[in-house]
Amino acid sequence: MMSHAQRMGEYLRFRSSIGPRVSEMAILVTARQWSQQVEWAIHAPIAIREGVAAGTVQAVAEGRRPAGMPQDEALVLDFSTELHRDRGVSDDTWRAAVLRFGEQGVVDLIGINGYYAFLAMVMNGARTEGPAPEGRPRSDFMG
Repeated sequence: MMSHAQRMGEYLRFRSSIGPRVSEMAILVTARQWSQQVEWAIHAPIAIREGVAAGTVQAVAEGRRPAGMPQDEALVLDFSTELHRDRGVSDDTWRAAVLRFGEQGVVDLIGINGYYAFLAMVMNGARTEGPAPEGRPRSDFMG
């Protein structure tokens, strides 16, 4: 199953129409929503490397709304949070996302959220442990 899923993940991660910085933002929001430490440990450094501010990453980890985000990151945060929390998005958020990313981008954004939620379900269900931060004991949440 995971071999088949990986093909979709490869498209969503490396070829989505919304670009790597905001894709990584969506992945972080999803990892946080699902308390998924493995995905967090993998993608937090990638998000920073792709241009998401370290303070934004830290705020998402802590469940806070980051201050001073670029508009596209704020839109991805709102869209992704609504999608996970409400099982849908408001008309206003949908319109704003289509205006910013186009219909293909919105479909890709939904796909990123869904794919990483699927991975979180698999890892959370299997009780996959997150990596311990270097030099520190493993914590129960994203450090």
